[in-house]
Amino acid sequence: MQTLIIVLYTLSLTVIFLYSLAQLNLLFNYLKAKKKTDNAPVYDLDNPDEIPFVTIQLPLYNELYVVKRLLDNISKMDYPTNKMEIQVLDDSTDESLTETRKLINNLRLEGLPIKHITRTNRVGFKAGALKEGLAIAKGDYIAIFDSDFVPKSDWLKKTVPYFKDPKVGVVQTRWAHLNRDYSILTKIQAFALDFHFVLEQVGRNFGHHFINFNGTAGIWRKTCILDAGNWQGDTLTEDLDLSYRAQLNKWDFKYLEEVETPAELPIAISAARSQQFRWNKGAAENFQKLYGRLLKDPTVSFKTKFHSFFHLLNSSMFLLVLLIAILSVPVLYIKNTNPEFDFIFKVTAFFAISTVIFFICYWVTYKRIHGSGFKNFISYVGMFIAFFSIAMGFSVHNSLAVLEGHFGKKSEFIRTPKFNVNKLSDSWKSNIYLKKTISLNTILESVLFLYFGFAIVSAFYMRDFGLITFHIMLFFGFGFVAFKSIFSRI
Repeated sequence: MQTLIIVLYTLSLTVIFLYSLAQLNLLFNYLKAKKKTDNAPVYDLDNPDEIPFVTIQLPLYNELYVVKRLLDNISKMDYPTNKMEIQVLDDSTDESLTETRKLINNLRLEGLPIKHITRTNRVGFKAGALKEGLAIAKGDYIAIFDSDFVPKSDWLKKTVPYFKDPKVGVVQTRWAHLNRDYSILTKIQAFALDFHFVLEQVGRNFGHHFINFNGTAGIWRKTCILDAGNWQGDTLTEDLDLSYRAQLNKWDFKYLEEVETPAELPIAISAARSQQFRWNKGAAENFQKLYGRLLKDPTVSFKTKFHSFFHLLNSSMFLLVLLIAILSVPVLYIKNTNPEFDFIFKVTAFFAISTVIFFICYWVTYKRIHGSGFKNFISYVGMFIAFFSIAMGFSVHNSLAVLEGHFGKKSEFIRTPKFNVNKLSDSWKSNIYLKKTISLNTILESVLFLYFGFAIVSAFYMRDFGLITFHIMLFFGFGFVAFKSIFSRI
């Protein structure tokens, strides 16, 4: 049993080390990309003959609190109305349906080319709604915005021009955050998303590796969607699925780091949980669906296959983190009672370099958003520790999502509740979409909180403090997630 524990522990550390090397390569790509001049051909939108027709799709499902903000914002889009149409793809089943209809009728009276498209069922969920809207869309290009996004009025003018290159199938923009500083939970989410939208998306795009349309704040060439097999609802992340199918069909993706599209981050832990579950399970589903095809494709380079492996398995790292965390306590006891394993533990200490790599990569991202300087660096250190602590606290929840994805268990597309609040004083706890139950996951998180408290005590008992920082982070991470879930009940 001791040998098995050490083998599993070491193999998990090795895979995470390889993942960190992939991130390090993306960092090098990112730094190179910052020095590159973009000479891509673009449409001249000052020339009426070059302005293409665009369809804006707004998929909705029970968005009572944000639909007015969304429609008010989209109505201000600076683009010729004779070259644009707006499709509100509304699958709502609650009172928001009536509210949305009234808002759309008012906008139509003002001359906005907007349609309210409803369905009698949610077949395919969001993917099904997008597919149904696409069948009647007039636009050559399809811009998509989720209900919590508020693009700036010049958004189309900054994205559409890049489609002059006939190989470009998608233009994706960077998410920004309306409520980054609302709470520690929103700060942590922003920290993670900034890393993806700065270093990962730019790094993969510059290296000509596969990136993903992020489900919103991007625009597709209609023929690209159709060529890649259209929207499909057999995974929970239809955006990642279609992205890979399009790139396997040799379409290029254009990522615009400098174009920000603000959105609202979930402010309740239950809302963050539902979003995390969908993203993590969907990534695992897409690995099962797509990686075999990608691996067999002789036209895809080994380096792209390597990056795609970790891209599609990104969420599966939570399984390894959870395994390492649980095994770290028996490893502590094995280390102190079996001196014959001493050499192995000295070798595994090398894998601490993974943490150093992550620390450097996340600092580059943080500096890009917040600026450099000693004060910001100190803030970054605190945020880095808080982020990884809370991320590990989510590892039970996310690991179960990943396992469901890999083993093919199907589930509904659970929307993330939206709030439309930006201050702590705003009242939101009466939000009708919030779940107010304690799950089995929360019970497991509470048990692990106590488990890692025991690990900290054990370190003092054995006077071995080699893993105590790790165990303190786990203790606070699981404690934060469990207590938030139990006592806020939102």
